[in-house]
Amino acid sequence: MEKKKFRKENGNTDSLQNAKSFFRKSRTCPFSGADAIPIDYKDIKTLQKFVSERGKIIPSRISAVSAPKQRKLAQAVKRARILALLPFVGRQ
Repeated sequence: MEKKKFRKENGNTDSLQNAKSFFRKSRTCPFSGADAIPIDYKDIKTLQKFVSERGKIIPSRISAVSAPKQRKLAQAVKRARILALLPFVGRQ
């Protein structure tokens, strides 16, 4: 019985070109810019957009919030939790 050797063809460049042509739109921080939303611990509706169902603060890589604004957002969420405006844990 003969063993057949398989060679990779050089025609795999199509998948690489498709991967390079994919362009993801850069997301901007919702708290910076001309029509920016102010970060305030009393604004519960805004804070709830950045807190998951389980009560965790959504990371900046998902929510597209810049690093300094993410720190202020986390501080505002923690203040709202202490004042019982937001729950520490989501509903189970």
